[in-house]
Amino acid sequence: MTSTSTPPGLARFNTLEEHAALTALHEACASTAWAKRLLAARPYATGEDLYAASDAAMAELTAADLDEAMAGHPPIGRPKPGDPTSAREQRGMAGASDALKAEMLELNLAYQERFGHVFLICATGRTGEQMRDAVRERIGNTPEREREIVRTELGKINRIRLARLVEED
Repeated sequence: MTSTSTPPGLARFNTLEEHAALTALHEACASTAWAKRLLAARPYATGEDLYAASDAAMAELTAADLDEAMAGHPPIGRPKPGDPTSAREQRGMAGASDALKAEMLELNLAYQERFGHVFLICATGRTGEQMRDAVRERIGNTPEREREIVRTELGKINRIRLARLVEED
């Protein structure tokens, strides 16, 4: 039997005061345009409705909006101190060897010099080696191609973070 009731976390999000809801959305994504678009579409009946709104908002972000969103993400291998979300998402680097961590630092710097922003990947469930291989592969992309990959990766990250919001009791 399936339930059509709104999940408790989503019901709570739907009823949050605007400032509190905006704060919750900013914890998922640093883009103000994205957060305001999701806020304006409340209430959501299902998590899927929220995810679809997130995907649509992500597709419409300008280059400046994407820059703002990326600025909220620390480099791979260096989660924000005291931030359990970035630590959890980058768990695959936690047990990496010193050599792999040093290589990721070098690759992150080379990537940032080439593209002007942090290397962004949905790190959840990936090993340090997988993340290293991804940055090696993507550093050869054109800036336009890489911008679209970043948009896709941000969308994945946002869905994971929104799922946690929806599932909270």
